[in-house]
Amino acid sequence: MSVLICGSLAYDTIMVFPDQFKNHILPDKVHILNVSFLVPRMRREFGGCAGNIAYNLKLLGGEPIPMATVGQDFGPYREWFEEMEIRLDQVKVIEELFTPQAFITTDHDNNQITAFHPGAMMRSYENHVKQVEGVKFGIVSPDGREGMLQNAEEFAEAGIPFIFDPGQAMPLFNGDELRAFIDKADYVTVNDYESNLLQERTGWSEEQIAGKVKAYIATRGPKGAIIRAGDKVYDIPPAHERRVTDPTGCGDAFRAGLIFGITGGYDWMTTGRIGNLMGALKVEHPGTQNQRFDYDDFAGQFRQQFGYAL
Repeated sequence: MSVLICGSLAYDTIMVFPDQFKNHILPDKVHILNVSFLVPRMRREFGGCAGNIAYNLKLLGGEPIPMATVGQDFGPYREWFEEMEIRLDQVKVIEELFTPQAFITTDHDNNQITAFHPGAMMRSYENHVKQVEGVKFGIVSPDGREGMLQNAEEFAEAGIPFIFDPGQAMPLFNGDELRAFIDKADYVTVNDYESNLLQERTGWSEEQIAGKVKAYIATRGPKGAIIRAGDKVYDIPPAHERRVTDPTGCGDAFRAGLIFGITGGYDWMTTGRIGNLMGALKVEHPGTQNQRFDYDDFAGQFRQQFGYAL
Protein backbone atom coordinates (compact mmCIF):
# COMPACT_ATOMS: atom_id res chain seq x y z
CA MET A 1 0.00 0.00 0.00
CA SER A 2 1.42 3.41 -1.00
CA VAL A 3 1.60 5.80 1.95
CA LEU A 4 1.97 9.55 1.43
CA ILE A 5 4.20 10.95 4.15
CA CYS A 6 3.81 14.72 4.40
CA GLY A 7 6.46 16.52 6.42
CA SER A 8 10.01 17.75 6.33
CA LEU A 9 13.19 16.41 4.80
CA ALA A 10 16.05 17.97 6.72
CA TYR A 11 19.70 17.72 7.57
CA ASP A 12 20.42 17.07 11.25
CA THR A 13 23.66 18.38 12.70
CA ILE A 14 23.99 16.41 15.93
CA MET A 15 26.39 17.43 18.67
CA VAL A 16 27.13 15.65 21.94
CA PHE A 17 27.80 17.66 25.09
CA PRO A 18 29.89 15.46 27.45
CA ASP A 19 28.14 16.68 30.60
CA GLN A 20 24.65 17.56 31.85
CA PHE A 21 22.91 20.78 30.82
CA LYS A 22 21.62 21.22 34.36
CA ASN A 23 25.18 21.68 35.63
CA HIS A 24 25.59 24.78 33.46
CA ILE A 25 22.20 26.47 33.65
CA LEU A 26 21.35 28.50 36.75
CA PRO A 27 17.58 28.17 37.36
CA ASP A 28 17.29 31.62 38.92
CA LYS A 29 19.10 33.26 35.97
CA VAL A 30 17.17 31.88 33.00
CA HIS A 31 15.80 35.37 32.28
CA ILE A 32 19.35 36.38 31.29
CA LEU A 33 20.40 33.03 29.87
CA ASN A 34 23.70 33.13 28.01
CA VAL A 35 25.42 29.76 27.88
CA SER A 36 27.90 28.06 25.59
CA PHE A 37 28.52 24.33 25.35
CA LEU A 38 31.74 22.80 24.06
CA VAL A 39 30.75 19.88 21.81
CA PRO A 40 33.83 17.88 20.74
CA ARG A 41 31.69 15.33 18.85
CA MET A 42 29.59 16.34 15.85
CA ARG A 43 28.10 14.60 12.84
CA ARG A 44 25.69 15.44 10.04
CA GLU A 45 22.78 13.10 9.38
CA PHE A 46 19.80 12.83 7.08
CA GLY A 47 16.60 13.63 8.94
CA GLY A 48 13.30 15.46 8.98
CA CYS A 49 10.04 13.81 10.04
CA ALA A 50 8.96 12.75 6.55
CA GLY A 51 12.44 11.46 5.74
CA ASN A 52 12.77 9.48 8.96
CA ILE A 53 9.29 7.96 8.74
CA ALA A 54 9.81 7.05 5.08
CA TYR A 55 13.20 5.47 5.80
CA ASN A 56 11.86 3.32 8.63
CA LEU A 57 8.76 2.29 6.72
CA LYS A 58 10.97 1.23 3.80
CA LEU A 59 12.98 -1.00 6.16
CA LEU A 60 9.77 -2.83 6.98
CA GLY A 61 9.01 -3.33 3.31
CA GLY A 62 6.45 -0.54 3.03
CA GLU A 63 5.92 1.80 0.09
CA PRO A 64 6.53 5.34 1.41
CA ILE A 65 6.11 8.43 -0.74
CA PRO A 66 7.66 11.40 1.10
CA MET A 67 6.15 14.75 0.13
CA ALA A 68 8.27 17.77 1.03
CA THR A 69 9.94 20.94 -0.21
CA VAL A 70 13.75 21.07 -0.13
CA GLY A 71 16.49 23.46 -1.16
CA GLN A 72 19.53 23.85 -3.37
CA ASP A 73 21.67 21.64 -1.10
CA PHE A 74 19.44 18.55 -1.34
CA GLY A 75 21.87 16.58 -3.55
CA PRO A 76 23.45 14.26 -0.93
CA TYR A 77 20.01 13.44 0.54
CA ARG A 78 18.67 12.68 -2.94
CA GLU A 79 21.52 10.23 -3.56
CA TRP A 80 20.84 8.52 -0.22
CA PHE A 81 17.13 8.00 -0.90
CA GLU A 82 17.82 6.85 -4.45
CA GLU A 83 20.17 4.25 -2.97
CA MET A 84 17.35 3.20 -0.62
CA GLU A 85 14.91 3.11 -3.57
CA ILE A 86 12.56 5.57 -1.89
CA ARG A 87 10.40 7.59 -4.28
CA LEU A 88 11.26 11.25 -4.70
CA ASP A 89 8.70 12.35 -7.29
CA GLN A 90 6.76 14.32 -4.65
CA VAL A 91 9.84 16.17 -3.36
CA LYS A 92 10.05 19.69 -4.78
CA VAL A 93 13.36 21.57 -4.97
CA ILE A 94 13.27 25.34 -4.39
CA GLU A 95 16.62 26.52 -5.65
CA GLU A 96 16.77 29.88 -3.87
CA LEU A 97 16.39 28.31 -0.42
CA PHE A 98 18.20 25.78 1.76
CA THR A 99 16.89 22.39 2.78
CA PRO A 100 15.60 22.55 6.39
CA GLN A 101 18.36 22.18 8.96
CA ALA A 102 18.16 21.00 12.58
CA PHE A 103 21.01 21.65 15.01
CA ILE A 104 20.68 19.26 17.94
CA THR A 105 22.79 19.17 21.10
CA THR A 106 22.38 16.12 23.37
CA ASP A 107 23.78 15.82 26.90
CA HIS A 108 24.68 12.75 28.95
CA ASP A 109 21.10 12.41 30.22
CA ASN A 110 19.82 12.38 26.62
CA ASN A 111 18.24 15.80 27.11
CA GLN A 112 18.24 17.79 23.89
CA ILE A 113 18.40 21.43 22.82
CA THR A 114 17.43 21.96 19.19
CA ALA A 115 17.52 24.94 16.83
CA PHE A 116 15.68 24.51 13.52
CA HIS A 117 15.97 26.51 10.30
CA PRO A 118 12.86 25.78 8.18
CA GLY A 119 14.25 26.94 4.83
CA ALA A 120 12.27 25.49 1.92
CA MET A 121 9.83 23.84 4.33
CA MET A 122 7.98 27.16 4.62
CA ARG A 123 6.79 26.66 1.06
CA SER A 124 5.45 23.16 1.60
CA TYR A 125 2.02 24.44 0.52
CA GLU A 126 3.32 24.29 -3.07
CA ASN A 127 2.85 20.50 -2.96
CA HIS A 128 -0.65 19.02 -3.08
CA VAL A 129 -2.02 15.75 -1.73
CA LYS A 130 -4.78 15.83 -4.34
CA GLN A 131 -2.24 15.64 -7.18
CA VAL A 132 -0.73 12.32 -6.01
CA GLU A 133 -2.33 9.22 -7.52
CA GLY A 134 -2.72 5.79 -5.97
CA VAL A 135 -2.38 6.83 -2.31
CA LYS A 136 -4.38 4.76 0.17
CA PHE A 137 -3.08 6.16 3.47
CA GLY A 138 -1.20 9.20 4.73
CA ILE A 139 0.28 11.13 7.60
CA VAL A 140 0.46 14.86 8.26
CA SER A 141 3.65 15.30 10.27
CA PRO A 142 5.48 18.52 11.27
CA ASP A 143 5.96 20.77 8.26
CA GLY A 144 5.24 24.35 7.23
CA ARG A 145 2.07 25.71 8.84
CA GLU A 146 0.12 26.37 5.64
CA GLY A 147 1.26 23.08 4.16
CA MET A 148 -0.02 21.10 7.16
CA LEU A 149 -3.42 22.82 7.05
CA GLN A 150 -3.71 22.20 3.31
CA ASN A 151 -2.58 18.57 3.50
CA ALA A 152 -5.12 17.69 6.18
CA GLU A 153 -7.89 19.38 4.18
CA GLU A 154 -6.95 17.57 0.97
CA PHE A 155 -6.65 14.17 2.65
CA ALA A 156 -10.12 14.66 4.13
CA GLU A 157 -11.62 15.85 0.84
CA ALA A 158 -10.16 12.83 -0.98
CA GLY A 159 -11.43 10.42 1.66
CA ILE A 160 -7.91 9.14 2.31
CA PRO A 161 -7.44 8.01 5.95
CA PHE A 162 -4.54 9.78 7.64
CA ILE A 163 -2.68 10.25 10.89
CA PHE A 164 -2.33 13.72 12.42
CA ASP A 165 1.11 14.00 14.04
CA PRO A 166 1.51 17.59 15.32
CA GLY A 167 4.85 17.05 17.08
CA GLN A 168 7.03 20.12 17.37
CA ALA A 169 4.70 22.03 15.03
CA MET A 170 1.96 22.21 17.66
CA PRO A 171 2.84 25.80 18.73
CA LEU A 172 2.02 26.95 15.17
CA PHE A 173 -1.69 26.32 15.69
CA ASN A 174 -4.38 27.66 17.97
CA GLY A 175 -7.05 25.58 19.68
CA ASP A 176 -9.62 25.93 16.89
CA GLU A 177 -7.10 24.80 14.28
CA LEU A 178 -5.96 21.81 16.33
CA ARG A 179 -9.57 20.79 16.90
CA ALA A 180 -10.14 21.01 13.13
CA PHE A 181 -7.11 18.78 12.47
CA ILE A 182 -8.49 16.18 14.88
CA ASP A 183 -11.95 16.33 13.32
CA LYS A 184 -10.48 15.64 9.87
CA ALA A 185 -7.99 12.94 10.95
CA ASP A 186 -8.61 9.23 11.43
CA TYR A 187 -5.76 8.84 13.94
CA VAL A 188 -3.79 11.18 16.21
CA THR A 189 -0.33 10.37 17.57
CA VAL A 190 1.70 12.33 20.12
CA ASN A 191 4.19 11.74 22.90
CA ASP A 192 3.10 12.07 26.52
CA TYR A 193 4.20 15.71 26.81
CA GLU A 194 2.52 16.63 23.54
CA SER A 195 -0.63 14.86 24.71
CA ASN A 196 -0.86 17.17 27.72
CA LEU A 197 -0.21 20.19 25.51
CA LEU A 198 -2.81 19.10 22.95
CA GLN A 199 -5.41 18.67 25.68
CA GLU A 200 -4.61 22.11 27.04
CA ARG A 201 -4.78 23.77 23.60
CA THR A 202 -7.99 22.08 22.48
CA GLY A 203 -9.79 21.96 25.80
CA TRP A 204 -10.50 18.28 25.12
CA SER A 205 -9.55 15.39 27.37
CA GLU A 206 -7.79 12.24 26.16
CA GLU A 207 -11.16 10.49 26.12
CA GLN A 208 -12.75 13.27 24.08
CA ILE A 209 -9.94 13.29 21.52
CA ALA A 210 -10.09 9.49 21.26
CA GLY A 211 -13.84 9.72 20.72
CA LYS A 212 -13.33 11.80 17.58
CA VAL A 213 -10.85 9.46 15.83
CA LYS A 214 -10.33 5.75 15.33
CA ALA A 215 -7.39 5.82 17.73
CA TYR A 216 -5.45 8.24 19.89
CA ILE A 217 -1.88 7.04 20.36
CA ALA A 218 0.49 8.47 22.98
CA THR A 219 4.06 7.25 23.34
CA ARG A 220 5.62 7.18 26.80
CA GLY A 221 9.32 6.61 26.11
CA PRO A 222 10.69 3.67 28.10
CA LYS A 223 7.21 2.98 29.50
CA GLY A 224 5.80 2.00 26.11
CA ALA A 225 2.63 3.55 24.72
CA ILE A 226 -1.07 4.01 25.38
CA ILE A 227 -3.59 3.54 22.57
CA ARG A 228 -7.19 4.64 23.07
CA ALA A 229 -9.44 3.15 20.40
CA GLY A 230 -13.19 3.15 20.72
CA ASP A 231 -14.06 2.43 24.34
CA LYS A 232 -10.87 0.45 24.95
CA VAL A 233 -7.49 1.48 26.33
CA TYR A 234 -4.45 -0.57 25.33
CA ASP A 235 -1.35 -0.38 27.52
CA ILE A 236 1.44 -1.29 25.11
CA PRO A 237 4.58 -2.73 26.74
CA PRO A 238 7.94 -1.29 25.70
CA ALA A 239 10.49 -3.06 23.60
CA HIS A 240 13.92 -3.37 25.21
CA GLU A 241 16.90 -1.90 23.44
CA ARG A 242 20.30 -3.55 23.81
CA ARG A 243 21.93 -0.17 24.35
CA VAL A 244 20.92 3.49 24.32
CA THR A 245 23.03 5.35 21.78
CA ASP A 246 20.91 8.24 20.50
CA PRO A 247 17.19 9.04 21.05
CA THR A 248 16.98 11.34 18.02
CA GLY A 249 14.28 10.13 15.62
CA CYS A 250 12.84 7.51 17.95
CA GLY A 251 9.34 8.97 17.62
CA ASP A 252 9.53 8.93 13.83
CA ALA A 253 10.56 5.28 13.87
CA PHE A 254 7.56 4.54 16.10
CA ARG A 255 5.27 6.30 13.62
CA ALA A 256 6.60 4.17 10.77
CA GLY A 257 5.75 1.09 12.81
CA LEU A 258 2.33 2.55 13.56
CA ILE A 259 1.66 3.08 9.84
CA PHE A 260 2.87 -0.44 9.04
CA GLY A 261 0.58 -1.92 11.69
CA ILE A 262 -2.51 0.06 10.69
CA THR A 263 -2.14 -0.51 6.95
CA GLY A 264 -1.31 -4.18 7.55
CA GLY A 265 -4.51 -4.74 9.53
CA TYR A 266 -2.82 -5.75 12.78
CA ASP A 267 -4.64 -5.48 16.12
CA TRP A 268 -3.78 -2.53 18.37
CA MET A 269 -1.59 -4.45 20.81
CA THR A 270 0.52 -5.76 17.93
CA THR A 271 0.57 -2.41 16.13
CA GLY A 272 1.78 -0.67 19.28
CA ARG A 273 4.46 -3.29 19.81
CA ILE A 274 5.67 -2.88 16.22
CA GLY A 275 5.99 0.86 16.87
CA ASN A 276 7.81 0.36 20.16
CA LEU A 277 10.27 -2.12 18.66
CA MET A 278 10.98 0.23 15.75
CA GLY A 279 11.76 2.96 18.27
CA ALA A 280 14.02 0.68 20.32
CA LEU A 281 15.98 -0.42 17.25
CA LYS A 282 16.49 3.22 16.32
CA VAL A 283 17.71 4.18 19.80
CA GLU A 284 20.52 1.62 19.46
CA HIS A 285 22.08 3.61 16.61
CA PRO A 286 23.36 7.17 16.21
CA GLY A 287 21.40 9.55 14.00
CA THR A 288 17.99 8.86 12.54
CA GLN A 289 18.66 6.71 9.47
CA ASN A 290 21.59 4.44 10.33
CA GLN A 291 19.82 1.30 11.56
CA ARG A 292 19.69 -1.37 8.85
CA PHE A 293 17.48 -4.47 8.76
CA ASP A 294 14.77 -6.04 6.62
CA TYR A 295 11.33 -7.37 7.47
CA ASP A 296 12.57 -10.88 8.28
CA ASP A 297 15.15 -9.48 10.71
CA PHE A 298 12.47 -7.34 12.32
CA ALA A 299 10.00 -10.21 12.59
CA GLY A 300 12.65 -12.30 14.33
CA GLN A 301 13.34 -9.52 16.83
CA PHE A 302 9.60 -9.09 17.38
CA ARG A 303 9.12 -12.76 18.24
CA GLN A 304 12.11 -12.69 20.58
CA GLN A 305 10.84 -9.58 22.39
CA PHE A 306 7.13 -10.33 22.61
CA GLY A 307 6.85 -14.11 22.37
CA TYR A 308 4.70 -14.44 19.26
CA ALA A 309 5.08 -14.10 15.50
CA LEU A 310 3.83 -11.28 13.31
